[in-house]
Amino acid sequence: MERVIIFALVGLAAQLVDGSLGMAYGVTSSTLLLAAGIAPAAASASVHLAEIGTTAVSGFSHWRFGNVDWGVVVRIALPGAIGAFLGATVLTNLSTESATPWMALILLALGIYIISRFVFRRQPTVTLGVRPRTAFLAPLGLFAGFVDATGGGGWGPVATPSLLSTGRLDPRRVIGSVSAAEFAVTVAASLGFITALGTQGVQPSIVLALLVGGVIAAPFAAYLVRRLSLPMLGALVGGVILVTNTRTIIRAFEVEQVWIYVVLAAIWATLLAIAVRKNNELKAEKAAEETSEPAPVAS
Repeated sequence: MERVIIFALVGLAAQLVDGSLGMAYGVTSSTLLLAAGIAPAAASASVHLAEIGTTAVSGFSHWRFGNVDWGVVVRIALPGAIGAFLGATVLTNLSTESATPWMALILLALGIYIISRFVFRRQPTVTLGVRPRTAFLAPLGLFAGFVDATGGGGWGPVATPSLLSTGRLDPRRVIGSVSAAEFAVTVAASLGFITALGTQGVQPSIVLALLVGGVIAAPFAAYLVRRLSLPMLGALVGGVILVTNTRTIIRAFEVEQVWIYVVLAAIWATLLAIAVRKNNELKAEKAAEETSEPAPVAS
């Protein structure tokens, strides 16, 4: 019962992150499951099985609010599903010893990306245009789906910024379309894990706990994003992913040293300091915009 509560808290924390940043449910939950000692393939399988429910609700909600471009969804979802199935097959064929550092390395890279995007960058400016071409969407979906399955997460961090960078879709349609397509990716990854693993290592209690925790957290994520800035959330979440997966990697290669943790702590503290400064700058800019008066109209 104690383990079920812990995994429910993992799902809750992951959904808080995903609801606040618009991504990273799989990255966060897989990181925490690995830290709890769950085997890589079982961790990724559990996360994807739980995500079947969360992505279905998310995709339906975005559709109802008119945030989905079905032309984009069709072109990215099918390659994404193929990539996810292949990724699940690759991960399940690796030994636990080989898969643990590999998965931790992917999660670490995604954590660094989250830090880069939300701590150091501004949101991209989008100029609306024509829909991205299939020649761009298909390889993107294939790669994002593969990373998502092998890393236990990564569909959102790979697909969302790539689509935003094209400048051809409204941000809400990018998020809505990626969320709708993720359902197909999640189902394909889950089928891949079940085909290769069966029920080996996948505990229904973990899947249910992750799902319940995510459902409970959903309404609080909207509240959290109003209280914490994106730079602060990026620094906090990215720091957890950075420290946890670095610890997994150095233990796998038996190079664990105290000074490494000191360096990681210093990096995390620096990230938080940068996030606080950026948060203050954003507040100052917002206050200046609110207090500035419109320019007089020439007569």
